[in-house]
Amino acid sequence: MLENLPYFQRHLNDDLAKVNAVINQAIQSEVALISQIGTYIISAGGKRLRPIITILAGKSLGYDREKLYSLAAMVEFIHTSTLLHDDVVDESGLRRGRKTANNLFGNAAAVLVGDFLYTRAFQLMVGSGSMKILEVMADATNIIAEGEVMQLMNIGNTHITEAEYVQVIQYKTAKLFEAAAQVGAILAGATPEQEQALKDYGRYVGTAFQIIDDVLDYSGRPDEIGKNVGDDLAEGKPTLPLIYLMQQGSETVAADVRTALQNADRSDFEKIYGYVKNSDALGYAAAEAAKAVGQAVACLNALPDNEATLAMRALAQESLARVS
Repeated sequence: MLENLPYFQRHLNDDLAKVNAVINQAIQSEVALISQIGTYIISAGGKRLRPIITILAGKSLGYDREKLYSLAAMVEFIHTSTLLHDDVVDESGLRRGRKTANNLFGNAAAVLVGDFLYTRAFQLMVGSGSMKILEVMADATNIIAEGEVMQLMNIGNTHITEAEYVQVIQYKTAKLFEAAAQVGAILAGATPEQEQALKDYGRYVGTAFQIIDDVLDYSGRPDEIGKNVGDDLAEGKPTLPLIYLMQQGSETVAADVRTALQNADRSDFEKIYGYVKNSDALGYAAAEAAKAVGQAVACLNALPDNEATLAMRALAQESLARVS
């Protein structure tokens, strides 16, 4: 029901319909399997947070033209292509409550269709006619790829620091949020101060979003988070709650967490889950996410006070509501 949607989505129905129209047209191909897999993954839904940020960034500065929706769709294509590739790398079987594309169609097909969506995104960028947007997105996608490799290198890393963890999520996840906001700013002819404020807003929101995702791996339900609880531990990913336990827990707890990460075995989950639930790990991580949300909201002071900035404030705060 519409009234159950977050504030920022309830007030963007027409805008999202325009974005979806671009997506549905751009996903078509003469190669039937591309359209089939592309439609499957796009129709899985999701919150469309990144394209929403592009739309709101443009609207906050008074820009509301067709290019805004085309580039919002571009941002979603970049995101979706990374999901297809991530699921292959992580050997995931479930996303957003449905079987992953690689589970249904095989790894090769999922990777190749991910490539198609990625290159389609760049075709949409070229349509903007803005060299700066091309530069921003080329840099962003390069950094995202670096972040993915950094995450891979940190599998089973029991010596990772919190600062190193933050760098990974700012590269892997927050960078696309940042670029999504910057694209809207560029289209709207933002001042340097406004463009920087929107970039920072996107980075802080993306950081909070990923930290909360890490919290939900120990506090969510599969039907709510669209994946199996404990997936991160089973993949050997040292997320913030586990880093907290390795640094702040007793010698026994820290040693067990290190062993579980190195084993990357779901059989360790119940023990580690107990440690997480009986400690301040989730509260600490949620507090760090709240700090990032506060920084994101502060960035909006550089923008006009209007419906779009009000929705951006609600979007940032909604990320915390997922664990309330």
